Amino acid sequence: MSLLWVVIGLALIFDYINGFHDAANSIATVVSTKVLTPFQAVMWAALFNFVAFFIFKDHGVANTIAKTVKEVSITLPVILSGLIAAVTWNLFTWWYGIPSSSSHTLIGGFAGAAIANAGFAVVNSEPIFKTVSFIVLAPLVGMIIAYITALWFIYSFRKGVLPKLISFAVIIAVALILNSVMEFNPKQLKGGMDNYYLNVIFDSKNFKWILLGTILASISVFTMFLSSLNAARSTLYLKRFQLISSAAFSIGHGGNDAQKVMGIITVALICSGNIHEFKQMPVWVPLSCYSAIALGTMSGGWRIIKTMGSRITKVTPFEGVAAETAGAITLFLTENLKIPVSTTHTITGSIIGVGATKRLSAVRWGVTINLLWAWILTIPVSGLIAGGVFYVVNMFIK
Repeated sequence: MSLLWVVIGLALIFDYINGFHDAANSIATVVSTKVLTPFQAVMWAALFNFVAFFIFKDHGVANTIAKTVKEVSITLPVILSGLIAAVTWNLFTWWYGIPSSSSHTLIGGFAGAAIANAGFAVVNSEPIFKTVSFIVLAPLVGMIIAYITALWFIYSFRKGVLPKLISFAVIIAVALILNSVMEFNPKQLKGGMDNYYLNVIFDSKNFKWILLGTILASISVFTMFLSSLNAARSTLYLKRFQLISSAAFSIGHGGNDAQKVMGIITVALICSGNIHEFKQMPVWVPLSCYSAIALGTMSGGWRIIKTMGSRITKVTPFEGVAAETAGAITLFLTENLKIPVSTTHTITGSIIGVGATKRLSAVRWGVTINLLWAWILTIPVSGLIAGGVFYVVNMFIK
């Protein structure tokens, strides 16, 4: 039992480190555009990291993390070794200001320790393949969505009737798409048809999509309103609207990243015999994980903020809204697909996509390529560290 509490404590420490390591993801753009001071920004991001606890209830990402390796090979020493490796690599990359993925660090550490325990056959290829593929896909999707979103904003700013009609068409298209992914089944709803729409709105599977659709529709209406203002006033309103887009991204960040530690803690509880299956996850697990990541975000991550907010490309309030909106969309989609993606990769791709709307040379590709190398190396390096740690841990814990 004592080892279980050590594992849980270390998992929450990792979650806390994840928060201040990835704080830059949520606040780099609002700080670089001077919408908020660094202190205000981390408080804002931390608040919405925790708000995600009330929105994401299916815990699909946590379940994917739990299934990274086969159950027969998972022991508390394996989990402990993976967490030690993950904490080590996270602190190393934070110290040198490298925005690597905390998610991939955790997955690499978990898998590396399991391989050291029972060989390569213990790895479940499907969740690993999904995760590895999204090392490339997450920033690419973020970049494409950010590029399209920025162009949409630019076009909506134009005078005339046609831009307004196209913006309204976008709102209708978004509503239709979100309607298709939400689950409408009146037979399973309590209270009859009188309460049907209330049930639909507040069902956890639907609420996140309604929230995202509302944000996108608001942006479309907002850009049409800004087209009637001069440059100075439109910039002022954009700065205010960036609070909403950064909040949406922080919700996606909390919903995606906190679940990874939830998966590890739940696996530890299963290994120790406290619960028997993933569905029995006690409520204190998500509550403590969301609290830990929010507290970590409040601690900030100033070394990485400089890289994310200014070194990749210069970001204006207009571009900040586009990047954060694109990042939020990507995180909401991947959470729905139960894929543990990196919020670092996602927002980096979004910032690159926004910068590319000006010209490709506006993106500092040298910095971006260095980040890419860090992303590629994270899983294998953390896996190797975890393997070494496991052999040491195994000498003392039999």
